[in-house]
Amino acid sequence: MALADQLASVLIPEAQLQARIRELADRISADYADRTPLLVSVLKGAVYFMADLTRAISVPITMDFMAITSYGPGQGASGAVRLIKDLDEEISGRHVLLVEDIIDTGLTAAYLLRILGARDPASLRICTLLDKTARRIVDTLPIDYRGFEIPDVFVVGYGLDYRQLYRNLPFIGVLRTDPAAPPP
Repeated sequence: MALADQLASVLIPEAQLQARIRELADRISADYADRTPLLVSVLKGAVYFMADLTRAISVPITMDFMAITSYGPGQGASGAVRLIKDLDEEISGRHVLLVEDIIDTGLTAAYLLRILGARDPASLRICTLLDKTARRIVDTLPIDYRGFEIPDVFVVGYGLDYRQLYRNLPFIGVLRTDPAAPPP
């Protein structure tokens, strides 16, 4: 069975994703017209978004990556976030834009803002492709750039995965929950 056949639906088609990314890039380019932002992405989920976003930004940028885990031994989120790979770049005095694939509870983004903010950047902003507000626990997240607000469904594709699968789909899809497909 093909990966796309294991989906209940396509939530955001590829063309709509790419159009919105260009809009976000235009806003970021305008906001950082006189600065060189450092875009920080979290591996692995945001890689596709980060790549397309950076190619669409028209001002000079630099980029770096972090890796974290927010899952315990089971399948659900544990609420605990742990840093696996830190930045290679020094961010003190720099304009930092945190690029996320999805923000749902907000715990991971709040953790990242806390540790990055402690490093004294000149500015620190968030850009997320997907915002799942129905699951928000941290209400005070300052999201400056938002691609799409999505319903409380389990999404895959365009970097988002289920057990490391589905990342390579060029769109955002909803995973099927019937016996023929793996459960979210």
